[in-house]
Amino acid sequence: MITEDQIRRILRLQGDGFPILSLYAQVPVDPGDRRGLRSRVDSLLSEVRPLASDPSVDRDERLSVRADIEHIEEHITEQHDWRPGTLAMFSCSARQIFEEVALPRTVHDRIVLDNTPWVRSLLAVLNEYRRMCVVFVERGEARVWELYQDELSEVITRRVRTVHSRHVPAPNEDRVRNKAEEYTKRHFRDVIGSIDGLFRTEGFDLLSVGGKQHETSHFVGLLPRHLHDRLVGTFTLDSHPTEVAHIRQCAMTILEEYEHTEQRRRVADVVETAAAGGRAALGLADCLWAGALAAIDTLLLEDGVLVSGVVCDNCGWMSVRGSECVQCGRQVRAVVDVLDELTESVISEGGAITHVQVPTELSRHLVGAALRFDLPPPP
Repeated sequence: MITEDQIRRILRLQGDGFPILSLYAQVPVDPGDRRGLRSRVDSLLSEVRPLASDPSVDRDERLSVRADIEHIEEHITEQHDWRPGTLAMFSCSARQIFEEVALPRTVHDRIVLDNTPWVRSLLAVLNEYRRMCVVFVERGEARVWELYQDELSEVITRRVRTVHSRHVPAPNEDRVRNKAEEYTKRHFRDVIGSIDGLFRTEGFDLLSVGGKQHETSHFVGLLPRHLHDRLVGTFTLDSHPTEVAHIRQCAMTILEEYEHTEQRRRVADVVETAAAGGRAALGLADCLWAGALAAIDTLLLEDGVLVSGVVCDNCGWMSVRGSECVQCGRQVRAVVDVLDELTESVISEGGAITHVQVPTELSRHLVGAALRFDLPPPP
């Protein structure tokens, strides 16, 4: 799991005159295919090996890069149970820096040497995941979990005094029932206060609530407006949650439905805006042109689509074909996936990325974008 602490720690890394080696390598789906990962890492390291023996480079820097290469090679040959996705490593031996992060999805293989870590892909993956607060409530207990990057971890368990009106003599029944309801309401309000604190301090994005139907409805009815606006679903449990896996599945289903609804809404907004001649683009040509101009605020991509193309490293122009840049006349570079280049360009300019995983109008266009400004005609 990527954690914000890791991100903050990596962002603070400084080479202070020595290069930091940042490496991203895709981890094969087959956990037994370690040769595939080693091959990827070896290919990436071959791009920086000449620097480790280049006499024009400062001797201490050469030694640091050489040690980085050796450290990463040794690390990869060790037995690790990396999950499918991408392995990111950041190393600067001269400053005794080595960080490893396992990304839950694949990103483009890349190796970069700079005085600071190259974290664009890291931030892109992190921004795709929302942190959900998952709450189970009943009269005498509440349990709160964090669902993040598909993992569920408990953060609060709360038990309180309860009063039951069952088997109470009739003359006292109403009084005891009222007392029980008072305790329950107080309990729910205390839980809501704790949840509110978590949202303020821990950066939760969404909320889901589960339990017996009538107690869940009571609890939801007490939520203040700002928390109710974060509520994306409820689930029913008729008995005490002894299986955390069941809680996780309920929360994952709610989160998936919410994300799919959001994806459909974003696509519909872009399609409608483009049809009205507003600030939106649809299709490869317009979106690649918008990306070259840093005009994209939110990029929508049909999930899993790869499109070969070309990129100009001088001015950032992108296209699906060509040998020369139509803007500056420089020779272009062929790329396996021009949408990957577009994605990284949008992220570097502060834009957002949405991978659309459900059938929508975007399937006809493959890519769409909400724009920051109207596009001038392409050259």
